[in-house]
Order: sequence, then C-alpha cells, then structure tokens
Amino acid sequence: MNPLKHVAIIMDGNGRWGLKKKNSRNFGHKEGLKTVEKIIKETIKQKIEFLTLYVFSTENWKRPKDEINYLFNLLEKFLKNRINKLNQNNIKLKIIGEKKFTKKLNNLLSLSEKITNKNKTLQINLALNYGSKLEIIRAINLLNKSKKKITEENVSSKLFTKDIPDPDILIRTGDTKRLSNFLLWQLAYSEIYFIKKLWPEFNEKDYINIINDFRNIKRNYGSI
Repeated sequence: MNPLKHVAIIMDGNGRWGLKKKNSRNFGHKEGLKTVEKIIKETIKQKIEFLTLYVFSTENWKRPKDEINYLFNLLEKFLKNRINKLNQNNIKLKIIGEKKFTKKLNNLLSLSEKITNKNKTLQINLALNYGSKLEIIRAINLLNKSKKKITEENVSSKLFTKDIPDPDILIRTGDTKRLSNFLLWQLAYSEIYFIKKLWPEFNEKDYINIINDFRNIKRNYGSI
C-alpha cells in the first residue's frame, strides 16, 4: 500500500457551476468553499499531512475586477471566521506565492500563518498569486545571488514549497486536462487524476475513491 502524505488540488469549475445553476460565477465560488471544508475534514480523517489548494494563480489577474474582488473578500471572510477553528483543530496554514495584495489581506494572511505555525495535524498550503514558472525563475535567481550551484536539491530548497514533500496526488476537477502552471517542478512523479465533476459537485466519496486507487497502484519511478 502506497504511503500518502500530500494531496494537491486544482479546484476548477466554480464559475461554470454557478452559471449552470442559473446564478452567477460568484455564487459558484461561494458554494465551492463548502467543498473545501468537506475535503479538509476528510483529509484529516485519512491522516494525510499536507493539502495544497490552488486558490488564485498569477494568470487569474486577467479576470474581471468584480470577480477578483469577490474572491478576495471571500478569502478574508473565510480566514476571519475559520482561523480560530483551524487552530483548535491543530491545522497549520501556509501561503505559497507572492503576497502582493492589499495591506489588509497581507496582514491577515501573515497573522493566520503566525497563529497556526506550530500546529501538526494537517498543513494546508494556499497557493495565492502563485505561478510555477515564476517560482522556478525566482529560485534560480536566488541561487545565482548566493552563488550556489544549480542542482535539483538546491533549486528545491529555494521554492515556496521548500519544507514540504512533493505531492503524491494531483486532483483537478472541472473536466480540464492540464496543469495550468501549478507546481510544475513538484509534480514530476505525482499521480494525476482529472475529474469531470465541477468543484462544487466534488464530494468525500469521490475523494476517498481517488485515495484508495492511489494506495493500491504500483509506482515504479522509472524502474520495472
């Protein structure tokens, strides 16, 4: 049985789900948060140590301003309303990406990381203003500055995920089969599951099925 430490998820399909329900894209984002909470609970039940969620990419700045503002307001409310509960449940929060938001949101993100820093049950990594290509370029520039040799180990040590094991599984909902500039370096040996369901439709049973499948497959890493 394969050990499972880290699950990464591209939560695709919120906006399309909202429109499908004859409502707004923002309604879909709001409902998608309910799925996030369900998956967090199941991740703890499954004793998985790391969960990385692709919340907002560097490319998402191209979206309409109203939608971007709604997403950040949703994130602010989530942190204000849930950070104490996350802390009580021994959950650590970490932001991967560049904190180039409003001063208010930056402070809230930093405070959330500080409050939960010593927690051990589950580490949730929120990929915010995150783009993998920029992350890799940033790592190489840091190595050049420090005059360290560019090796696989040294590049990994300069990534946002430097203290986090690479994902065992990547799940992408929304019936789209691409990585969208997410954890390109870290996903080299991950098992990838593309799911047809839109994110608000994804449930604990879907998640458990993926986990059980992963635990029982043969992983060769280039050998036979």
